[in-house]
Amino acid sequence: MANQKNILIVGAGYGGVHVAKKLAKKYKKDDDVQITLIDKNPYHTLMTELHEVAGGRVHPESVQVNLRQIFHRTKVKVVTEYVKNIDVESQTVETDVKSYKYDYIVIGTGSEPSYFGVPGVKEHGFSLWSFEDAIKIRKHIEETFLKASLERDAKKRKEMLTFVVAGSGFTGIEMIGELVEWKKKLCKEYNIYEEDVRLMVVEALATILNMLDRKQADKAENYLIKNKVEMKKNSPIVEVTPNKIVLKSGEEIPTQTLIWTCGIQANSDAKEYGLTQARAGRVQTNEFMQSVEKPNVYVVGDIAYYEEEKGKGNPQIVEAAVQTGDVIAKNISADMEKGEKVSFKSNYHGFMVSVGGRYCVANLSGMKLSGFFAMVMKHMVNLHYLWGIGGITVIWRYLCHEFFNMEDRRSIMGGHLSSKANRLWLVPLRLYIGILWVLEALKKLIGEGTWEKAKGLKKLTSGIGDDSWIKSGNVKMPFEWLQLDGASGASQAADAAGGASYAQPILKSMPKFYEALMKIFIPNPDIAVWFQRIVVMTELAIGLCLIAGLFTWLASAASAFMVLNFVLSAMAGWEILWYFFGAIALMGGAGRTFGLDYYVMPWISKALGNWWLGKPAPVYSENKVS
Repeated sequence: MANQKNILIVGAGYGGVHVAKKLAKKYKKDDDVQITLIDKNPYHTLMTELHEVAGGRVHPESVQVNLRQIFHRTKVKVVTEYVKNIDVESQTVETDVKSYKYDYIVIGTGSEPSYFGVPGVKEHGFSLWSFEDAIKIRKHIEETFLKASLERDAKKRKEMLTFVVAGSGFTGIEMIGELVEWKKKLCKEYNIYEEDVRLMVVEALATILNMLDRKQADKAENYLIKNKVEMKKNSPIVEVTPNKIVLKSGEEIPTQTLIWTCGIQANSDAKEYGLTQARAGRVQTNEFMQSVEKPNVYVVGDIAYYEEEKGKGNPQIVEAAVQTGDVIAKNISADMEKGEKVSFKSNYHGFMVSVGGRYCVANLSGMKLSGFFAMVMKHMVNLHYLWGIGGITVIWRYLCHEFFNMEDRRSIMGGHLSSKANRLWLVPLRLYIGILWVLEALKKLIGEGTWEKAKGLKKLTSGIGDDSWIKSGNVKMPFEWLQLDGASGASQAADAAGGASYAQPILKSMPKFYEALMKIFIPNPDIAVWFQRIVVMTELAIGLCLIAGLFTWLASAASAFMVLNFVLSAMAGWEILWYFFGAIALMGGAGRTFGLDYYVMPWISKALGNWWLGKPAPVYSENKVS
């Protein structure tokens, strides 16, 4: 392009990150396009998972994805600064550090809780719309249980142990679901009777989860009632004080914990942008997701308002943010390249709401699910999104937080995937299997017949015999196409499977698909000998690595693969299978106890992380004012 174009993206929410990823991919080799992403935090927050942090299910860092890791190795410049003002006339964004000029801007500053003018909510209640909110709720609940455990006044203690969630949308139901599960652990930890804890949902409308169909919503409600959650519907809250809430009916509920999830509105800063505002303070856009006043100002996610149907704006959900982001990325490109813009057309695939870590209801493209399978789909959707923004590294972190490191059995797999054991007990097995692989490699190297004839240490000093696997002309693999006399593979199985002799192979002959594969890799006797040499070296490497505890996971995986290869080649009996299952056991970190992996793997992890994700650096060391 003739002139440099500066694209500024304000807000690292779902929409902002998606736009940045799309544009960075399209213009990765175009130095005339500069992309800058500004957010007050150095991380992207997984807003849909905040309830898990607030409800004590996962560690706080599980809902944070470092922006510099997302955009390392891309052309997106990440700026961690607080945006003070957006001047659409001068095309300037002012932060608490400096000013930035732009040719195109994408505003994705998101939304904030709406309190509907109810007195005392903002002062005495808790919202759940940011990472800071989640941490505040988590800390408050833990402290409240501690105080209640020491409170002798029954009336005061009841007030402390009453937890109210206002609102029965997705956030409210997900939050109360977390409290249902967390309650058990907290009661045990602080020595409180479970029946003394009161959990309640207060809803102004007559029904809950109104974005779902009634059947699915009723399943979620029945699940909560079954778990002793009180559901108060048709009960608008009219006042909140430090120790009670007041309903429209006049009923007062003593509580020190009100979590407000009743609604959201556009970020309050939106009114300062000088752009037309629509319902709930959101910025009005046209079908191209541009503001109606400024064609170079695009609006993404919750703060954008566009009606595909009269009176019905785009919903404030993740899928809408991502889809508006798609349209914006295409239209900025079209504008710069003088192409044709595309109109926003939604294609929502449904809704899911988890009720704790073990139950979920979902409506996905007309498919209605509940329980285990609904929760599986929720995890699959999360993994799909995380793959798009961060790849395998972020996927692994998610699996660890949600399954492998999950505490208190709060996942669909319970605690089965997160069981911990001392790796010390694997050390003898690791050494034993390692020694066996070394001996098998030496047996092939020296030759089975020579090995069997030699006694004691002479086995190791007898030298390479004429029957060695590595000598030219010695074809030890009993494959018919390699045998000059046409002998069958099954009849020569006694020479196979790690050098051991088995009376009867597991398979009488190779499966056809595997035979075809072997004929490609080992088409003639000459290549067969080279393949045998590779087998010997591989077995020796596996054994030495296991003995040293070096690259144990890879060595164990290779061990399992070798066994599988011998079995499919019709060269191994049932006795060899224990190698396979032993290898699987060793994949659980056996080399990190009295092994070199204890030193090597952290070093490799750090080096690869610095190369692939970028070396960690303090925020204050970057984006310095010149």
